[in-house]
Amino acid sequence: MQHVAIIGAGIGGLAAAMRLAHGGVKVTVLERQATPGGKMRSLPSAAGMIDAGPTVLTMKPVFEALFREVGCQLADYATLIQEDILARHFWRDGTRLDLMRDPQASLENVRHSFGTAAADEFYKFSRDAQRLFDTLNEPMMQSATPALRRMIPEMLKSPSTVMTMDPLRSLAQSLGRRFSEPRLAQLFARYATYVGGLPQASPALLALIWHVESLGVWHVKGGMSQLAYGMEACAKNLGAEFRYDSYVTGFERGKSGKYQLECNDRFLSCDAVLFNGDPNALARGFLGPAASAATAPQASMPRSLSAHVMSFAAKVEGLPLAAHNVLFAADPEQEYGPLARGAPQHDPTLYICAQDRFGSNTPSGQERFEIILNQPPCGQTAVPSQKVREQCQTIFLDHLTRHGLSFTPRPTSRTLMMTEDFAQMFPGSDGSLYGRSPHGMMAAFARPTARTKTKGRYLVGGGAHPGAGVPMATLSAKHAAATILSDLTLT
Repeated sequence: MQHVAIIGAGIGGLAAAMRLAHGGVKVTVLERQATPGGKMRSLPSAAGMIDAGPTVLTMKPVFEALFREVGCQLADYATLIQEDILARHFWRDGTRLDLMRDPQASLENVRHSFGTAAADEFYKFSRDAQRLFDTLNEPMMQSATPALRRMIPEMLKSPSTVMTMDPLRSLAQSLGRRFSEPRLAQLFARYATYVGGLPQASPALLALIWHVESLGVWHVKGGMSQLAYGMEACAKNLGAEFRYDSYVTGFERGKSGKYQLECNDRFLSCDAVLFNGDPNALARGFLGPAASAATAPQASMPRSLSAHVMSFAAKVEGLPLAAHNVLFAADPEQEYGPLARGAPQHDPTLYICAQDRFGSNTPSGQERFEIILNQPPCGQTAVPSQKVREQCQTIFLDHLTRHGLSFTPRPTSRTLMMTEDFAQMFPGSDGSLYGRSPHGMMAAFARPTARTKTKGRYLVGGGAHPGAGVPMATLSAKHAAATILSDLTLT
C-alpha cells in the first residue's frame, strides 16, 4: 500500500484524506493545531461554541458528491439546513434589503426598496450571473488544469456570454454600468471580497458569485466546525490516520524515491506529500529548501485581502438582524480606497453573523456573533500590542453604533483576532485569508494546480486552483486526489 502524507487538516486536506483513503492509499494527516478545520474554527463563549471562521456555506451538491463518491452519506456526518434569507443588508439612511432563497421574493424586495427600474436591472444581472456560472463551471472550477485555449471555443459558441464577462472592465466598473441604483452596485461589488479581492481591481466575471449564493445558503447544525469534524470522522472510518499538534519542519525526497518528513523531531516516510497550507509558505522555504522548489513565488503573489474578526456572546439591541447581515459604509466611492493603499478603513462595511438566528430564530438573551472587517494583508509582522487591539476594537464598535447596534456586555479586545494573528496561525500567509489575489482577468489561471513542478509533491486548499472558499477547497481536493491516485498508479 502506497503512503500519502497530508500536511494540514483544513477542509482541502480533510476532503483529500477521504478520497485518498477510499482510493486504497494509506493516509496520514499531520496538523499543527489541536483540531481539524484549519480556518473553519470555533471558539468558546458564554453562549456556547461560536464560529470564528467561514460562516456561509454554499454549493451543497459539492459536499453531497464528496461523501457519495467515497461510499458515504453527508447526512450521516453533518446536518445542513437551508436558510430562507440569504443575507440582510442595511444602509445608514434606513434602507434595508433581504435577498432570499426564493428568487421572486428577492426581486420583489428589490422593487420595494429601490423601484421598478432597479428590479429590472437586478433581474438581468441575475440572469447574466447564471450564464457566467454555467459557462465557467465545467472548464474552470470542475477542471483540474484549466486552460484558456480550451475555454475559448466553448465561449465562442455563445458570444453573449463573452459580453457578459465584460473582460475589459473590473467588477466595480461593470456593476456601475449595470445598476443605476448605486446601493445595488455597492452590494454586489462587495462579492469581490468573498475571494479576497477589491472590486476596482477584480474581474467582472466575479459576478457569478451572486449566482452561487442565489442557489442556496446553508448552515451546519452545531456550527460550521461540525462539518470539519464530520469529514474527519468519515476519513477515519475509511482508514485515514490523524496526528494533531504535529509540526512539520521540512521534507525532502531521498534516493529511494521516498519522502522523509521531519515532524516533531521525528521522521515519517511516505511516497507522496500533499500540502494543505498556503503555497506561499513553500515558496519561502518554510518547510526547507527542498520543498521550496515545488511552487514558484508568482503562483501565490500578490496576496489577497485579510480581515479582523470579533467573536463573542452578548445581548443585542437596535437593528432587526437576520443570521447573515451586511452593514454598508456610508460612501461607496471611498470604501475600498484605504485597502487599495494597504491601509485600514475608516468607514468600513461590516459583516455580522448572528449564529443563533439561523432558521429565522429570534433569541431573547445572550447570543453568538461573528463580525468581520476587511483588511489588507500584513506581511511578516509581529502580533499587535494591546493598544493597537483596543484601537481596532473601537473602529468595530463605533461603526456598529453608527448603525444603531449596541451589545451587552460590550465585547472586549480579547474577542478580536487581527490580521497579524492569522499570519502567526497560518505560516507564510502574510495574514491573507484567501491565498493569491484575484485581481486581473488572468488571475484564475495564475493559481498553482494540484501537481507541482516536483514529482510526488502536491497542493490542495484555498491557495490552489480553483481558489478560495469552502466549496472551492473541497473541489481542489477532488482534483488533487485524482491526480495523486493517477500518478501513483503510473509509478
